[in-house]
Amino acid sequence: MDVTNLKRGPIMVAMIVGMFVAALNETLMGNAFPALMASFDASATTIQWLTTAYLLVVGVLVPVTAVLQQWFTTRQMFLSAMSLFFAGTLISAISPAFGVLLAGRIFQAIGTGVLLPLIMNIIMTIYPPEKRGGAMGMLGLVVMFAPAIGPTLSGLIVDGLSWRWLFYLVLPFALLSIIVGAAVLKNVSEVTRPKVDILSILLSTIGFGGIVYGFSSAGERGWSEPLVIWMIAAGGVSLVLFSWRQLLLKNPVMDLRVFRYPVFALVAVLMFVLLMTFFSSAIMLPLFMQGVLLMTAFKSGLVLLPGGILNGLMAPISGKLFDQFGPRVLVIPGLTLTVISLWLFTRFDAATSTGFLMASHIILMIGIALVMMPVQTAGLNQLPRHLHPHGTAILNTLQQVSGAVGIALYISIMSNGQKRYLSNVNDPSSPIEMTNGLAVGIHQAFWFGVAAAIAALLLGLFLGKGKAAEQEQGVS
Repeated sequence: MDVTNLKRGPIMVAMIVGMFVAALNETLMGNAFPALMASFDASATTIQWLTTAYLLVVGVLVPVTAVLQQWFTTRQMFLSAMSLFFAGTLISAISPAFGVLLAGRIFQAIGTGVLLPLIMNIIMTIYPPEKRGGAMGMLGLVVMFAPAIGPTLSGLIVDGLSWRWLFYLVLPFALLSIIVGAAVLKNVSEVTRPKVDILSILLSTIGFGGIVYGFSSAGERGWSEPLVIWMIAAGGVSLVLFSWRQLLLKNPVMDLRVFRYPVFALVAVLMFVLLMTFFSSAIMLPLFMQGVLLMTAFKSGLVLLPGGILNGLMAPISGKLFDQFGPRVLVIPGLTLTVISLWLFTRFDAATSTGFLMASHIILMIGIALVMMPVQTAGLNQLPRHLHPHGTAILNTLQQVSGAVGIALYISIMSNGQKRYLSNVNDPSSPIEMTNGLAVGIHQAFWFGVAAAIAALLLGLFLGKGKAAEQEQGVS
């Protein structure tokens, strides 16, 4: 399909606004949990489903989007996804009961699950290989900046207004994206309507759903809980069967032949390790600041804000640098900064200053910005166009799964470290000892993060230039 005469600017506006509200939505709820528990007279375990169900639905839905993009036009997919997100946001804002709020969050998750890979695929289609770094960098600004300001914004709103304003304020942005998208978005994908393999979708749903739910529950219930073990086992077996079936099908739901391209395969592993560390750090740092340093939720959000803003500003810069120099020049320094920052996190204690916290987090966010979008672009650039929907679906699925796995591992390490510490003190119920135990557990979790980041750095050394597939070189 000829995309040379498309006006890319207006299309990017619709994409960026849509991605902004979807990405912001992922971290906007965190500081609102206490207010929601009071409003609905519910426990933390119940309220946690607002996040768990969201991750679960997105994780299950993303793999199916590669097939959906072959059945429906770009306009249909984008406008449907944003309309579902808008409806879910409205339902959440006016929800009279927890069940209604949960249903609204699920509608939001369905929209987000379709939107994330769709937007990446549109960018890969409308931009030539030599300009994709800059376009993906602009997208990265939104993907990183929106979640970064989420905790601060939500703390400010919850302190001054009702939690419902977390949804009311998102509504006009979602509506704007729908209006702009309806006005400017053209169909840039080819609708082939291949035969849909229902068994593959079922195996995918059980596989990714079981893994995400199992690991998400492990952090709360513990790894020995039978439900956790069975869910992860069922998910793992289903994923093996799903993978085997995809290799046999002529029109697979998720074409695993993308892993025959070495740069993409390397990027997939690198992204999993890096995102696992990134998402987990976003959970552990507020736990440390609020649990050990006794900061308020709003103040802890403010401490993380400069790093989030810098991360967003760096994303388009790293995209432009990628277009000029390729991934290695950015990825190796970025991963090195990530290792350094996580090592600095292991130095935190009850006397740590706000400035040291902020500086360490800024180093991490700069490192992540130098790595995230360049490696994704490098991996997708190596794929021919017909595999882009499958490549973007796989990378976005990895994002959800790695987040759930990483958070569960970090929280498990932290909890076990805290328990071991308290088992060796005279008064484990003492507030001081409980705080010290929490600090010890968090240190151990961050040491695991250091090891994971070093592994990512070693993988990054094997990253080549990530040239685009030859059949696309003529796109302009």
